[in-house]
Amino acid sequence: MNTAETVEIERKFLVSRIPPEVQHGTGVLIEQGYLAVSADGTEIRLRRKGERFFQTLKKGRGLVRTEVQIELTGDQFAALWPMTEGRRVSKHRYNLPVDGYVCELDVFLEPLQGLVIAEVEFPSIEESRQFAPPDWFAGDVTEDRRFKNQHLALHGMPAGFSQTGSETRW
Repeated sequence: MNTAETVEIERKFLVSRIPPEVQHGTGVLIEQGYLAVSADGTEIRLRRKGERFFQTLKKGRGLVRTEVQIELTGDQFAALWPMTEGRRVSKHRYNLPVDGYVCELDVFLEPLQGLVIAEVEFPSIEESRQFAPPDWFAGDVTEDRRFKNQHLALHGMPAGFSQTGSETRW
């Protein structure tokens, strides 16, 4: 069993249009469900990423969070997964190079279809502040909890939000 504790420095952006190279690339299907979410933003989630399985604890809000991830066996995941019923998201993830960083582009599936979020991790807070998003990134939603995966899993699409247009739908 692999365990890793890290500090995650990550910015999140809505996406105004999906880059053409993504349409021809291969993404990985991610299914994640939440076992527990506390009022302070601490979460315990399960994730199936392709053929690998993880349990992750995330603590904190916004730009900097602590993350502890444990790799699970398929049987361990299967035993816990039913406990996430009603608190799940599914998405295809594509990794793209953006200005020397890796952008994780998440294209959400039903019931969040149409939502596309780009996440970029940084080695320091300073580098995150200096990052100039490409023109296909829209608003920065790093501090907007409505666009956190846990919030999307618990509450669905944010009220009043609509990401329309042929560029954001497949």
